[in-house]
Amino acid sequence: MLPVACNVLVLLGAFLIPANRGNLSHDRSQPTTSDEVVVAGSKVTLRCEVEDPDDSSLQWSNPAQQTLYFGEKRALRDLRIQLEKSTPNELTISIENATLADEGEYTCSIFTMPVRTAKAIVTVLGIPQKPQITGYMAPLKEGDVAQLTCVSSGSKPAAELRWHKGDKALAGESFEVAEDANGKTFTVTSRVEFTVGKEDDGVEVICTVDHASLQNSDKSTSQQLNVYYKPTAKIEPIPNNPQEGKNLKLRCDGRGNPVPQEYKWEKEGIDTPLPDAQDGILNFPNLNKSDSGTYICYAKNMMGTSEARYNLAVNDASPVTYNGSTYHAVIGGIVAFVVFLLLILLIVLGHYLIRHKGTYLTHEAKGSDDAPDADTAIINAEGGQTGGDDKKEYFI
Repeated sequence: MLPVACNVLVLLGAFLIPANRGNLSHDRSQPTTSDEVVVAGSKVTLRCEVEDPDDSSLQWSNPAQQTLYFGEKRALRDLRIQLEKSTPNELTISIENATLADEGEYTCSIFTMPVRTAKAIVTVLGIPQKPQITGYMAPLKEGDVAQLTCVSSGSKPAAELRWHKGDKALAGESFEVAEDANGKTFTVTSRVEFTVGKEDDGVEVICTVDHASLQNSDKSTSQQLNVYYKPTAKIEPIPNNPQEGKNLKLRCDGRGNPVPQEYKWEKEGIDTPLPDAQDGILNFPNLNKSDSGTYICYAKNMMGTSEARYNLAVNDASPVTYNGSTYHAVIGGIVAFVVFLLLILLIVLGHYLIRHKGTYLTHEAKGSDDAPDADTAIINAEGGQTGGDDKKEYFI
């Protein structure tokens, strides 16, 4: 009976004191609350505070005016609703796994004389579903118009859709919003059209949902394009320096979608087909100068044919070289340099010896110039003194 009586008091108090979401007056017995926004599936917390409870208890009621908690006492058997805090000045409850049905106006009441109330509006955001892309018809051909539709349901409020092709934004041709069967969420639809080219082959077209419930993230889906286009051809020589007497391959690289399966080779000025042409490779087992000329490769797929040209100029055969010839030349140069240094050294050494030998002969003959006879010259050369003192003999 207590919840029923409390509800009656709430209704009576509603006529006596208007609802208040904030402390607009200086009435210390007036409760205060705040509005809350919660994402579906998350937890919402409702807090009611009062400065002067005047020996009364606080109570929370749901939008249907069913009492949830009266002080610490649970009044509704919904296990998602839990008591967070109960004091004379505060009553805080929480609702786990909030749903769209939990949205509405909640009432906090204090049973003073008269009864005072405060309102808290709970807004539950509906999470949009992952978008779906329809309308793609594979494969597309170069020049076709792609028509794609993106749909996402379950959002509240209505979500927004964005398109990208690769890293470039696409403008949606139309945008529609429809209410879902539950009457609370919405389905959004966006359509886009664009002409495809060969550069779009393999590119991802992405549809992204923007919504407050996604909390700095997004939901997106993509569709990869498959575009058929005319091939392009390019001729590559292997090796890239054709020489007379050597082997050569001309490879025709055809790139297209689908991949070219048919190749044809021609030599400019010659109507007869080339016998050595196989698939995309033209073989020359033994080049000679008569092979010089302009060669044409045709690459074909279901979208068309393209051609590439290559001017073949056969060079003269290279002179015969031996392995390690460069190494031998370097060694020969080093040996020649060493021999040259040895010759210079021998010349300098010989000049030095000749000069010293002349000096010896000059000293050996010194003193003979002033000698009166040969004997005196010999004595002077052996260390005798010239014009010096005569030897004296003493007899005792």
